[in-house]
Formats: sequence, C-alpha cells, structure tokens
Amino acid sequence: MSTSERIDTFSDERRTGLLDDGRTFAVLSAATFALKAIFVKLAYAAHPIDAVSLLALRMGIALPFFLWLARRERGARAAPMTARLWGGVLLVGFLGYYLSSLFDFIGLTYISTGLERLILFVYPTLVLLIGAVWLKQPVRAQAWGALAVCYVGLAAAVWHDLEQSGDARAVAIGGAWVFASSVTYALYYIGVGKLASAVGSTRLAAYCGATSCVMVLAHYAATGSPARLAELPASVWAYAAAMATISTVLPIVLLAAAIRRLGAGRAATFSTLGPVLTIAFSWVILGEPFTWQQVIGLALVVGGVSRLGRAG
Repeated sequence: MSTSERIDTFSDERRTGLLDDGRTFAVLSAATFALKAIFVKLAYAAHPIDAVSLLALRMGIALPFFLWLARRERGARAAPMTARLWGGVLLVGFLGYYLSSLFDFIGLTYISTGLERLILFVYPTLVLLIGAVWLKQPVRAQAWGALAVCYVGLAAAVWHDLEQSGDARAVAIGGAWVFASSVTYALYYIGVGKLASAVGSTRLAAYCGATSCVMVLAHYAATGSPARLAELPASVWAYAAAMATISTVLPIVLLAAAIRRLGAGRAATFSTLGPVLTIAFSWVILGEPFTWQQVIGLALVVGGVSRLGRAG
C-alpha cells in the first residue's frame, strides 16, 4: 500500500471512529438543546410575541416529526398500549413538553438565559426531594450535601441577574416560572422512568412529544388567534423552526444514538455541558454579560448535580 493510500485509509478510519463514538453524539445533543433558550430570546427580540404563540409555532413545526417517529415505532417490540399506559403517556406529556415548556417560555421573558438554564438544571435535586417525600425513598447524607451546593450556586446566579437587571420583581417572577418548569420536568422525568420499560424509550418520547404538541396547539386555538401566526415576520418563524428542529428534534435523535453506543448512564454525564454551553452561547450570540457570580453559580450547580449523580 502506498503512503497516500495509507493516509487515506487512516483518515477514513478516523472519520468513521468519530461518527461511531457515542461521545460525539452526546456532546452534539447537549449543544443543540443548549441553543433552545437562545432561539427563544432571539424570537422575543425580533418581534413582540407572547410565550404561548411562540410555543405553538415550535410544537406545530415539531409535530410531524413526532408523528413520523410514533408511526415508525409502532412495529417495535414493546408491550401493547393499554388504557392505563395511554393515561400515563397523556399525563407525562402534559407535564413535560407542554406544561414545563410553557412555564419555561414565560420565565424567559423575565430572566437571562444563563439563570434559566441553571434553574432547569437542578431538576435532579427535585427528583430527589419528590422521591424522598412522595415515594419514601431514603436519601444518603452525601446527596443532601450535593443538594445544598446546588442551591448555593443558584443563589449566586440569581445575584448575577439582580445586579445586571436591577429589577428584583422581574427576576423573582421569571425565576418562579422557570422553577415551576423544573418541578414539572422532574415529575415528567419520574413518570418517564415508570413508563419507559413498558412502552419503550423511543416510542414513549414520540407519543409524549406528539400529545404535548396537540395540547399546546389546542391551548393556542382556545386562547389565541391562529390567523395571526401568518402575520408574524419570517424571522420569528425561522427561530421557531430552529427551536423545533435544532433544539427539539435533533437532540432526541442524537441522544438516542449516544445511548445506543454508551448506555444511558454514560450518555447522561454529558448533560453537564448544557449550562456551560448555554451561558457561552448567550455571551457570544446575545451579548449577555458574564460575571464572577455567574462563574461561581455555574461551577457550584454543575458540581452539585454531578456529585448528586455519584451519591445516588
């Protein structure tokens, strides 16, 4: 084999190895999902639009993908869908992509993307607390310490927003909405854990996503004016399409690919990149300030959640 052929073969092997490496898919999944809040902020800046309308655009564009995925997964080996399982899917879909997303979009009208991402990222602490109170699951001492570290970090992030905005009321309202989003997402996460083995993880994601899309669109049809969506500028539609494809559909596909190669546990460790990437994107794309309080908050929240995972 000639030198040039060996080089070409080596390059092909490197490219194949990169694509087959689950870490690449996990990082890309975290990065694409991290852009969601950026697209929301860009849409709000492009044209006056309320949270429900923007969410309806996002979910309306994403609905065909979820329907396609649900159709594809109908033939997968899984338990038949009983009335009880469908009830679980509806409840989980209501809590997740519908209620949690709605609260998140409302909160983003008040606070920075950095604070929003850190508040959302503490959902494992809420899963722990819900498990301890509701499911009577024991909590190890190390987990309580990790939980405390997370909320000290959140306090530092809130301090950052208070100093930058000077509007304590807006930070309180926005923080409360996003925290409610984190609570509902924690409940969604617990529900997915209960249903995934019976329904199948990919099929469950498709069914929950599709039902959530229908719920959001029904909400908008009842409270908004669908005809006004056509009057929105192309920039808002473009950002909504980016949210639906780059930050909704693509992360699901990439994460599934990562889990197939790495397993759920190893793939989940890459989620810690999410807040780091969101804050970096908000600084570069949105021009949001990056302060020492935010650095401390980021380090403590990410460190606390990582420690919580090890303690669990």
